[in-house]
This record gives sequence, structure tokens and C-alpha cells, in this order.
Amino acid sequence: MLSTLILIPLVGVLVLCLWPGTLESKTAKLISSAALAFTLGWVGLLATRFELGTPGFQFEELLPWVEPLGLSYRLGLDGLSLPLLAVNSLLGLVAIYISDPKLHRVRLYYVLLLVINSAVAGAFLAANLLLFFIFYELELIPLYLLIAIWGGARRGYAATKFLIYTALSGVLILGAFLGLVWLSGNTSFDYDSGLAAALPLAQQVTLLVALLVGFGIKVPLFPFHTWLPDAHVEASTPVSVLLAGVLLKLGTYGVVRFGLGLLPDAWMALAPWMATWAVISVLYGSLAAIAQTDMKKMVAYSSIGHMGYVLLAAAASTPLSIVATVFQMISHGLISALLFLLVGVVYKTTGTRDLTVLRGLLNPERGLPFVGSMMILGVMASAGIPGMVGFISEFLVFRGSFLIFPVQTLLCMVGSGLTAVYFLLLVNRAFFGRLAIAPPANTPQLDIVLPQVSWRDRAPALGLSALIVAFGLQPNWLARWSEHTTLVLHQPYQGFVQAGTRFAPATSPATVADTLGDTVLIAPALTMPLSNAPVPVDP
Repeated sequence: MLSTLILIPLVGVLVLCLWPGTLESKTAKLISSAALAFTLGWVGLLATRFELGTPGFQFEELLPWVEPLGLSYRLGLDGLSLPLLAVNSLLGLVAIYISDPKLHRVRLYYVLLLVINSAVAGAFLAANLLLFFIFYELELIPLYLLIAIWGGARRGYAATKFLIYTALSGVLILGAFLGLVWLSGNTSFDYDSGLAAALPLAQQVTLLVALLVGFGIKVPLFPFHTWLPDAHVEASTPVSVLLAGVLLKLGTYGVVRFGLGLLPDAWMALAPWMATWAVISVLYGSLAAIAQTDMKKMVAYSSIGHMGYVLLAAAASTPLSIVATVFQMISHGLISALLFLLVGVVYKTTGTRDLTVLRGLLNPERGLPFVGSMMILGVMASAGIPGMVGFISEFLVFRGSFLIFPVQTLLCMVGSGLTAVYFLLLVNRAFFGRLAIAPPANTPQLDIVLPQVSWRDRAPALGLSALIVAFGLQPNWLARWSEHTTLVLHQPYQGFVQAGTRFAPATSPATVADTLGDTVLIAPALTMPLSNAPVPVDP
């Protein structure tokens, strides 16, 4: 069943490649949309059969491949990968839907989008380390070509920079995987939470550092972030939606799945350093965003800050904070996709993204009132306004991390406040005031009448906004899929969390579901030794 998520986009690729004669843009978009719509529906079908109480891999598929190398085609689905698969299919469909119908080299463009979707799905499903690496690298060249061919004026520079950084990321990750298996004396690269149990702490730390730097480049975290703003600025709007909403999550997913999940001793040793790293990324990304005058670059730097929250939550390793890593990944995927989509509409309509040039776009008669309204909603969600998914994700991150890293959590809260600052600057400069597309020093052009936004651009923005609000009002609709998986991921860290907790609860603490408003308790927390202890819950 899981292979279907990988194969259906590839079937779409085959149809596009074999289509006779000249392939019209409308036909290519229809074929690609049908493939990803079927994939999204298949994710929904798997969700209906997904057993919430089963924390391990479900619907497993195993096919021996290159046994002497320990490579097998092993797929598995759990609560960590299921929500990300849904976002991958959804945003892939959005990217195809908003693609320019007049773009050149249509066949190649949609083939590359489908290949990326297939590769990302394979990475989220892979239960073999080498298989994950293959899928992780498979999306590299298609994304490079999407930027290099359909990007902006400096697309060659941005695409090459992305290629170099991501290639270095892959080298570090592969080296860590090889070292992990060979040093542990195993012959198989199949995912096993006890893979590094017998390794000395020094070896575990070395391997974890390689993984953190490798995946940190992909996330990206400071100081490995410099490829991201250039890639976003030069990429087309659909590619930016995919890059921010899906592809960055390969990095955070890798940190949680392979760092947190495979190297618990090293993780506990490096956790304070990772929390500090998260603070630096959050504050740097927020301060850099404040300094930007390009709307797209500002949203790109905001991604650096918001991805730092995932590292903070993962470093804390409490049951609630590990749930928060999944929630923050999904939240950021939806919000960033909406923001990049709206920035793309502004650029297409006005011809600029410069905040020193744009003014008054919220004008109800001659401006872009719909885009302005959706932008306000998007920046409110990103700033953590209650009632939206951004508030819930940040609340879970901060509540789950504060007991372990109170200082770092408070500093990250400052970063959350800075989010409101730079997005307020964006909205105030571009959407309020007298409508004009000219520097403030020039005479305002009062006769500007901007074209109305088509429903082709409105529909995906409305859909993403609805999800942002829905998950903000009913967060357990999302958290319930991951809760049991993340509780198991927490199990090796019980002693670490108990030792780091500053405030001991007087009574049995609530579960994640109870925190989110669900009246069903999953399991009470018991104070038992680390070995043979049941899965605990967060105080």
C-alpha cells in the first residue's frame, strides 16, 4: 500500500514522457494534478486504516534489494510520517495548480514536480537508512533544475549554491549512517531504535554532530542558512511553496527520526547545546527578517527562525515537546506556503516585491483587498495569534520545553515577539496607506488600478487559510495522529527529562491530548527506573 504513494507520481511522469506530440500546458497540468490528487486520496485512505494506538511502523513493506550492502526496500508508516505525507501531497497539488499556464518546457517542468513529490514521499516512508538517503538525494537534481531553468535573474547562482550546500548535507548524512551501522557491527541498514545502544558515547556524539550539521543545512539552521534566501528569491512561486512547505521538513524530520530516535545518549549530552543553537537560529532569523525590504526574502528568513523552534522542542525531549516538533513542521508548512503564495500574487500583479515601493495594496476599490486580507491572516498565524495553528504549535513548543530549558525557551519567546514586528512592518508598508507603486519620495500615482485576483489564485489561499484556522481551533485533529509515536520516541529520555525538570508535579500530570483539550487520557505518568518503564507523559 505504501509503495503506491511513491509509484503514482512516477506513473504520472511516465504518462507525461510518453504523451505523443506537443504537450499542452493545460493537459500536463491536468495529468499532474490527477496523479497528486490520487496520491492525496491514498494518504486519506491510509489515515482511515491507521491504528492510533500503535506507535510503531504500520503497513510495512519489505523487499530484499542489495543484501551484501544491507540495503533493503523497507517502507513503514507511523505518526511521525503520516501528517508530513499529507502535507507533501497537498502542497504538491497546490504548486501544480498555481503554476503559470504560459511557462516554457512544460513537459520537463511537471515531470520534475512529480519526481520531487515521489522522492519526498519515499524519504518519509523509508525504514532503511540507505533507502532514506537515496530518496533524500533524489529530490536534489529536480529542485536544482526547477530553480536554474524557471528562476529569476540570478537563478544560476542560487541553484548552484543550493546544489553545493545540499550535496555537502548528503555527504555528512551518508557518513553518519555508514559509521552508525559499521561501528555497531550490524550488516543491515534497517531502522532500529537500538542500533547505537552498544556504541561508546564519544562515537555517538561524533555521529550525532555529523547528522545535526547535515540535516541542519537542509532545515536550514544558522550558520548553514545562506543558500535559502537566494533560492527563495530566485525560485518561482510554486517552487518556493514546495521548498518552504515540504522540502525543508526533510531536515527537521531527519533530526527527529535519526538523531532523536537513534542516538539517545549523545542526544542527552548535546541537548543543552542544541537548545542554544535553536535560540541563535530563532533570533538571527527574526532579526534578519526585520532588515529585509524584499517581501519574499523576509518570509524566507522567517522560515529560519521558525525552524529553530523544532530544534528547541526536539532538544527538550519531553512527550509534549516531541509532539510539538510534528505540529510545528505542519504549521510552518501550511503558513509559509500561504505567505509565499500571496507574495507571488503581489509580484505577478504589481511587478515588484520591494517594501519601499509598494503602498496601500489593501485599497478596497483599486488595490488587492483579498490578498491583503489573506496576508494579514497569514502573518497573524505566523506570529502566533490564538485561534490559528501557529499559536498552538508555538504554545506546545514553549510549554514542552520550558521545564527543561527555561532560559532558552524564554529567549525563543522573544523571537516569537519579533515575528510580529517584522510581519507588522510588511503589512504596514505594503498594504496600508495611500495606494501607490513608487518610492515614498516620489509623487504618488493616484490613478493606479490593479487587476482583480483570479479565482485560480484565490482558491488555494482560501484552502490553506481554512486549514490554518481549523487546526488552530481543533489542534487535536492533528496531534492525535502523532501522539503515540512521539511518546515512544520519548521513552529513552525519561531519566533526562525527570532530572532536568525544575518543577515536580504534585499529581499525575496530564497527557498531550488533555493539554490540547481532549478529555481522554492516554496513560498516567509513573515514576519508575529508566529500564522497563512504561511510556510516560509530560508534566
